[in-house]
Amino acid sequence: MSTDVDVVVSGAGVAGLAAAHALGGLGLRVLVLDKQREIRAVPKGELLQPGATNVLADWGVADGLAADGALRLSALVARDARGAPLMTMDYRVLPTERPWLLVHDYHVILAALARALPASVELRRGVVVRELVRDEHGRAAGVRTDGGDVTAGLVVAADGVSSRLRRDAGIGIERTDYPHRLAAFELTGQPLTEDVSTYATSRGLAMRYSLPGGRARLYVQVGPDELRRVGVDAAAGWVDGLVRDVPAFASLREDVVRAWPTRQVLPVSRALSASLTADGLVLIGESAHAVHPAAGQGMNSSIVDAASLGARLRALDGDLSPELLGPRLRAWSAERRRALVHVGTTSHNATRMITDLSPFGRAIGRRALRKTGGNRRLSYTIMHNMAGLGQHPLKPLDRLHQLGVLPDPRGGRLPGWAR
Repeated sequence: MSTDVDVVVSGAGVAGLAAAHALGGLGLRVLVLDKQREIRAVPKGELLQPGATNVLADWGVADGLAADGALRLSALVARDARGAPLMTMDYRVLPTERPWLLVHDYHVILAALARALPASVELRRGVVVRELVRDEHGRAAGVRTDGGDVTAGLVVAADGVSSRLRRDAGIGIERTDYPHRLAAFELTGQPLTEDVSTYATSRGLAMRYSLPGGRARLYVQVGPDELRRVGVDAAAGWVDGLVRDVPAFASLREDVVRAWPTRQVLPVSRALSASLTADGLVLIGESAHAVHPAAGQGMNSSIVDAASLGARLRALDGDLSPELLGPRLRAWSAERRRALVHVGTTSHNATRMITDLSPFGRAIGRRALRKTGGNRRLSYTIMHNMAGLGQHPLKPLDRLHQLGVLPDPRGGRLPGWAR
């Protein structure tokens, strides 16, 4: 059976549901299709930056998350392996109504987004999108599913890193896999901590933050095959090695052992598509870009993708005719892609300061953390960027200040643009 809507969205992750909010909020008839019949719990997308939280507040989602018990964490702290702070970014000084990191499980965030969808949005689960439907001019005009075609004035590909629709449209993507993985553990019976702590250790990155319900998320950098043959019987030995590498985790030893059966090992990569649009099609979220999760930018960038797209199309007043829609999509793609280049660079630079295990990389990374932590101007700029409140790229001279090669006479005060 054929269905005709204004917008069809492939994928009901955060990116797809955010697109539905942004475009449904314009009064457009939006159909969201997802192959999963129900939301699955996965250890990803749990940290919402202030910029994204502000968008969710506008959509009526942030209050729902608060009612679901979302936590407000006040700082990002880089620490050494024993837990001593190297750099602290205190979100409470940021110029925003919501100066905190909002934290909850990914599936709870998805449910909150779905509950608050505009009335003009329909969500259908258990539907597999096979390919694009094209009009006589080769323009994307809908999608083909096992149940029939859906025709639409705009197709939104929010179908993840292996996006069928991106491939079908012939849009290339440059992807680089990191040489490590992240082992994710969910710890129970944990005290509440009010910061996200990232540890620079001999094994690379380790990260811990609280989750609602007396739980905590723990990420540990591992080699690609490090945990492949480590069963439950050998778990205690591996955890003992982790504690030797990260003495700050000594009190967590038994908690990690208990969490061993439900651990997950996640590949990590960075990527950016050549364009965010083709005729009649836009790419949102992981179908277009990916960053290392340690910087807390992936889900937040997806939400901003959608919000910026909605803002760009608002002036069309619901008219998605190709001659009006095309130029606006191209302008949005160019502008948004420039922003994503900055997000990707910031995330990669922040990540490699901790994940690089070469002797030179480790020495430079630790030095950069300490020097940045002691420089108010630079640490505020990085925090402001990561929070999604604006873009102020670091200049080559700033990199020299980060490494302590040159003294920074402005390092003791806020950057000029913040005053």
